[in-house]
Amino acid sequence: MKIKYQWIKIISVGFIAGVINGLFGAGGGTIIVPALYFVFGVSQHKAHATAISIILPFALISSFIYYRNGFSNLGITFNVALGGVIGSYIGSKSLTRFSASRLRQIFGIVMIIAAIRMIMT
Repeated sequence: MKIKYQWIKIISVGFIAGVINGLFGAGGGTIIVPALYFVFGVSQHKAHATAISIILPFALISSFIYYRNGFSNLGITFNVALGGVIGSYIGSKSLTRFSASRLRQIFGIVMIIAAIRMIMT
């Protein structure tokens, strides 16, 4: 019974993150990382790495629907993606250089800054 309940929690977290991703273009890191760490007891490093893997299917589905409805600007998409590929390489290589507590602090600070920017604009 406990295994069945665990699957329900996992699917629920995925569903919530997917809805948030579809609405706001976010959800992988903002929902998945804290859920993996606090709810499922996954280590901080594995939570971040797993969230990145989970984001790919979210991004593919959302991108297709956004594009089909005329919400995407492919020129901007390409340029940001180019910088993002380089940044993601550097960031993923840097992940191992931070302790779990420092990684959690940095993640929290980034989330707070993002929240303040969203509220202020």
